[in-house]
Amino acid sequence: MKHENSGRRSFMTGLGAAVAAGAAGSGVAQAQTSPARFAAARHTQDDWLVHVPGKHRILIDAVTPKGAGEAVLYANNLYVTNKSAYQLEDEDLAIVIVMRHFATPFAFNDAMWAKYGKVFSRRMEWVDPTTKEAPTTNIHGRRLTALFAQGLQLAVCNRTTRALVNLIAQQTDAKPEDVRKELTSNTLGPSHFVPAGVVAVTRAQERGYANISIG
Repeated sequence: MKHENSGRRSFMTGLGAAVAAGAAGSGVAQAQTSPARFAAARHTQDDWLVHVPGKHRILIDAVTPKGAGEAVLYANNLYVTNKSAYQLEDEDLAIVIVMRHFATPFAFNDAMWAKYGKVFSRRMEWVDPTTKEAPTTNIHGRRLTALFAQGLQLAVCNRTTRALVNLIAQQTDAKPEDVRKELTSNTLGPSHFVPAGVVAVTRAQERGYANISIG
């Protein structure tokens, strides 16, 4: 009887060891065959996104004239609500608005709107909803300036800017290089020209920004 019990214990011990060894072997095999976790490549053109200070990173993607106005409202709401509900300060938020496609002209200051507002308006297929005419000032300029003081930054689409340069040059007989220098020297607040606004949206998400997309 003692011999039988001893044999049974030996069998069970051996079985347990075999199961454990099998499980360990399976884990090793799975670790060896599982693909490595994806990590996006990094490019120096996008490094500025990392240097925007803040504990929370938010990108607001504005594509249309209406969307540009909503982006300004959303940015303000983010600052106000994070302060009132979470007791966070402005510097705790890294907020970037991407002005691209038909929203791009709102990255430029009043001087550019006074000079090229009609070109901007035709390109955007939009007029000031109040006057029903092409604006001669940036209608979001004042609110954007207030948000810049809280830490807001802009990403400006370079592809659309080039299209605006060509339109202005054609309609004013100016040299494209002169128009480009003028536009890029007359943006609002802390602005960063990005190769393409749509690319900046994807790069920001790869660097930890939550994305708010506006039509």
